[in-house]
Amino acid sequence: ALLRSAGVEIEVRPAAIDEAAVKQSMVAEGAPARDVADALAEMKARRVGAKAPGRLVLGADQVLVCDGRFYDKPVDLAEAQAQLRALRGASHHLYSAAVICDGPDAVWRHVTRATMTMRAFSDAFLERYLARNGAEAVGCVGAYRLEAGGSQLFSKVEGDYFSVLGLPLLEVLGYLRMRGVCVE
Repeated sequence: ALLRSAGVEIEVRPAAIDEAAVKQSMVAEGAPARDVADALAEMKARRVGAKAPGRLVLGADQVLVCDGRFYDKPVDLAEAQAQLRALRGASHHLYSAAVICDGPDAVWRHVTRATMTMRAFSDAFLERYLARNGAEAVGCVGAYRLEAGGSQLFSKVEGDYFSVLGLPLLEVLGYLRMRGVCVE
């Protein structure tokens, strides 16, 4: 959606990789969150790029870590509520990675880190938030969408807004312009 909003024509092709297994393996080996996000983005781009010779393929991923704990997208509202309770009143880091492959070869990458500080909201607020935004929250790492009602959860956000939304958009656009994909 971010690329389309910026006027870039895209085709979406999901990559068939076992993200959970890759993430679990890397975390068990002590890989930093930044590297996990980068590796997942690259695996996605390479997988699709191998089937699209001569085309630029973008892979992206986000990893959230708080006090050394990695968080995944919650599977249901109960898990979303548990994640938000664990994150409230604390700061966490959100790593957003993008890798572009030309066919199967990685030719560009960028990883950003945002520091997100959740305010110490009440249980009553949390219940109202999930009642309004729960369906969308379940599909997002950290159980929030900053561009929607999730902005009410935070007292401070440090970092690139687009990266928080899931893609370091300005950097991607810069590379695409350099390659002649986005005309100035």
